[in-house]
Amino acid sequence: MTVTTGSIMPTVSIQPVPLRQVRKVLVDQVLLTGWGSHGDGVSHTVLAEWPSRHALYTSHRGVYHPLLLVETIRQALTMLSHTVHGVPLDHRLGWETFDTSLVTAALEARQGPCSVRLTITHTEVERRSRGSARLTAQIMITRDDEPLGIARVRYIAHPPAIYDRLRGRHADARTATRHALPLGPALDPVVRGDQTPLDFAVLTALAEPHRWQLRVDVTNRVFFDHDHDHVPGFLLLEAAAQAAHAESGAAETLPTSFDAHFTRYVELDAPCFIESVPVRRRELGIISTLVTGRQNGHEVFSIRVMAAERN
Repeated sequence: MTVTTGSIMPTVSIQPVPLRQVRKVLVDQVLLTGWGSHGDGVSHTVLAEWPSRHALYTSHRGVYHPLLLVETIRQALTMLSHTVHGVPLDHRLGWETFDTSLVTAALEARQGPCSVRLTITHTEVERRSRGSARLTAQIMITRDDEPLGIARVRYIAHPPAIYDRLRGRHADARTATRHALPLGPALDPVVRGDQTPLDFAVLTALAEPHRWQLRVDVTNRVFFDHDHDHVPGFLLLEAAAQAAHAESGAAETLPTSFDAHFTRYVELDAPCFIESVPVRRRELGIISTLVTGRQNGHEVFSIRVMAAERN
């Protein structure tokens, strides 16, 4: 996707975010500050505030990592699914596709917190029998009225009965978390080239080139604010970003876009192997890497990462 400037943002009446409907246990991990409806039933504004410093989301060079935008979008769609689209809180949400592109110049972290505005239009809300729903959202993101990025997300919501049937023995989050594989060694202390702590390393090196094992730390409270029955899509995007960086050989890389397809749930109790197609340079300083995950003999996700090399 290509980021372009949008029209003047509509004036909306902003109301507080119902924290319970963001589905975060740790209040300090909630990024949203307010939301409002445009009155057409399909478009909404969501406001967020980004911290000036964060162990995962900001680099030593003072740049926000795109995963912060990913988490902001996830929280916003979760909240709107409940407050606007009538998805009950006991339904389970899951991504099918996630496509986003960013303006890297707008990711500079300045003095103090950063205010971000998301304009979200749900282009599809498909109600299915027995309570499931599939939703598609297009999102324009600005920072201080300047373009920051765009995204398109397709996600699904299942009621407990259907979700439990789909997930079988993996349905219970507490049990699944307890049975997560032990951690393998972290790939490298500099997992992104930006001094990200080892706590956030999500790859373990293997003896083969272009191949790693997914490393899932269920005690990491950024990735696992609460128990999950499978690996969150957010962590898979982080794995793709780290794999792209490992392939690049650059001192630091900053993803500029993700094009992700999640085809199966990634289980916590079985090894997931991450593979990448060797780096292709589309232009000077810009790399494109296709990262896929395989588990139990099946491809479970594919993510194309575009990233800027920073030396």
